[in-house]
Amino acid sequence: MKPLKHLLTVAMAALFSLPAFAAEPATVDTGNTAWLLISSALVLLMTPGLAFFYAGMVNRKNVVSTLLQNYVALAVVGIAWVIVGYSLVFTEGSSYLGGTSLMFLDGVAGTFYGETGIPSIAFVVFQMMFAIITPALITGAFAERVNFKAWMVIMLLWSLLVYVPVAHWVWGPGGWILAKGGLDFAGGLVVHITAGFSGLACALLFGKRVNKSSTRPNDVTMVMLGAALLWFGWFGFNAGSAITSGELAAYAFLNTFLGAAAAFLAWMAMEWIVDGRPTAIGASIGIVVGLVAITPAAGFVDLKAAIIIGVVAAVIAYFVAKQVKKITHLDDALDVFACHGIGGVVGAILTGVYATKVVNPSITLEGLAISGDSTLFMANLTGVIAVAAFAFIATIVIVKVVNIFIPVRVGADVEGVGLDSHFHGEFARSNEKTK
Repeated sequence: MKPLKHLLTVAMAALFSLPAFAAEPATVDTGNTAWLLISSALVLLMTPGLAFFYAGMVNRKNVVSTLLQNYVALAVVGIAWVIVGYSLVFTEGSSYLGGTSLMFLDGVAGTFYGETGIPSIAFVVFQMMFAIITPALITGAFAERVNFKAWMVIMLLWSLLVYVPVAHWVWGPGGWILAKGGLDFAGGLVVHITAGFSGLACALLFGKRVNKSSTRPNDVTMVMLGAALLWFGWFGFNAGSAITSGELAAYAFLNTFLGAAAAFLAWMAMEWIVDGRPTAIGASIGIVVGLVAITPAAGFVDLKAAIIIGVVAAVIAYFVAKQVKKITHLDDALDVFACHGIGGVVGAILTGVYATKVVNPSITLEGLAISGDSTLFMANLTGVIAVAAFAFIATIVIVKVVNIFIPVRVGADVEGVGLDSHFHGEFARSNEKTK
């Protein structure tokens, strides 16, 4: 009986288990693949991190809605990316948009990304996480005022009509910014300038909150938790953009830390000088500004430049967030434009100043301060202007078109009650009622 049982066990193992442990093709680099998949998971974590970061800064009656506006991007944009987004970015087409040959990822299986030994499907996953978080960044600009149904439609359209074309310009085969020599290591142009200037457009279109003067952060600890999750995930965002595991990834990792740390200190210093005391909210915003600014430069600049970029971005973003808003009365609720628009612009431009072959030997153009050649600087400056203008104008068009069919802004009565109660029938704390 025992030998028969043993034979059955072996047969079952052969039938069901062995294929799962079959050797990978010799061309697969398991180390690089593992690195990219781990980085993808880190970037995915940034979307919930962003949700907490934003939710901690809104009024308590809008916490649930703010969280869900971010979380829903994981599903909406993730599915759109697999169906058509990836194909439109990373296939041959024109200099402005890719083709549709890889819709539904048809033909991706069994192929590899360049000569990295990484299956193309892993690269699809990594890039999908970038596409997901980018529209979520915009939600902070119109916090506490948006119709949730309208936002889902805007998010889908924006992802396909703004993010996808810009990603192709910068990273896709034949993209015109890439062809001009522009450099964007991990998304300064593609992610942060698009989101920042789209956020500015939304803040202008949505107008002020009804009770803006009474709005204050509901949970500083939630903001700091969100900032911590963003900082942690950003190592996947930037260091993962090296694609392979090696010295370049390590350089991008350390530059990411230094840029954030420098901006952290610079923002606190500005608050100390101007307001007389540093704040936890301000410090958290400073961290995010530094992370944004170092993103396009992380794999191109040395350590000293990373610190400079963080400091410069924090000082300029602080001025925009505090002073320009006072002058213009713009209700960019959570400083999306200052953090992502200004941070992205500073980082992209200074990449054109400090990029060096010492850090990344694969680049053909070095920064203005390194080589004295302005070609890279002008390419990045051109990219900044084009991406900012395109994102701003396209967002206005998208919001206005959606508004024809679905009101994008809630009325004063809904804003007074709170989005959580009106749209979701939930509260952040079950023992609390709307205030």
